Amino acid sequence: MSKTTATRARPLSPHLQVYRLIPTMVMSIVHRITGSALYFGTLLVAWWLIAAASSEPYFDFVSAIYGSWFGQLVLFGYTWALLHHMIGGIRHLVWDTGTGLDKHTATKMAWATVAASVTLTVLIWIAGYMARGA
Repeated sequence: MSKTTATRARPLSPHLQVYRLIPTMVMSIVHRITGSALYFGTLLVAWWLIAAASSEPYFDFVSAIYGSWFGQLVLFGYTWALLHHMIGGIRHLVWDTGTGLDKHTATKMAWATVAASVTLTVLIWIAGYMARGA
């Protein structure tokens, strides 16, 4: 039995290089990433609550980690991820009503999601520092 050496031309699927990134596509990707990041952030909240329910020295240890510049950066990122994911969810809820599905409005809503999440994150952190007295 002879083997054939001829290969049939197979159709190629579009590759990522074919697509041009548009704001709604990027926001969809970021929405999934922030959703995954919230799992890690929830573990941080749980760790803080466990430390609060444990002993005072352990709570002070966890508070020192969260109070460091790296801890503050992680908490700032967690705050942004939480707000961005929430606003993205609201955007999807609006789309579920059939509103804002045209290209121009969807792009505006994508940019508004970024602006609102960054603005709210900064405002929450400013309010937190003002309430703390720092």
